[in-house]
Amino acid sequence: MQKAPRGKANEAASDPLMGIVVELLDTEGYEAVQLREVARRARMSLSTIYKRYPTRDELIIAALECWLTANRYADLAPPIDATLYSGLVHIFRKVFEPWETHPELLKSYFRALSGPGGERLRKLGFEAVTPAARDVLAQADPGFARDLEGILTSLVYGVLGQLSTNAIDVTDILPSIERAVYWLVGVRS
Repeated sequence: MQKAPRGKANEAASDPLMGIVVELLDTEGYEAVQLREVARRARMSLSTIYKRYPTRDELIIAALECWLTANRYADLAPPIDATLYSGLVHIFRKVFEPWETHPELLKSYFRALSGPGGERLRKLGFEAVTPAARDVLAQADPGFARDLEGILTSLVYGVLGQLSTNAIDVTDILPSIERAVYWLVGVRS
């Protein structure tokens, strides 16, 4: 098993193949995941990899699912007495602060969302975030909560799109979202 350098994104991956793919995504980006290179690093044949993952996209999605499950979706529930603003900001911080140390991995994640199998990643994220967000949004008018959910979802996809084209830095994401939440919820919080 090839061990990643300390602090790399794949520390929690128990499958060495997943760890190698996550490390490539995190350090070199999406295009760096070439199956011959993965096989070489994993010291396994291409046919073994293809038996487990019929396509490169399947391998990338599986590696991202593994990493997300181990690293991203914990502790999302905001404090019980959270206002609308503080509750939403808490959730966004829990989701995005760790990505700040893994910008290439976040870009790879965003790219994978729009490819084959991306719906699996989207579903994983929504299943983790939705309960906490709905708890926070329960204090708002239902119509406003639905609108806010749609606006914030579009905002997140927008800033991720800007990150993927290098129009913004990864550290610009959270402040942008926090400002938008502030202006959207106003005195409601």
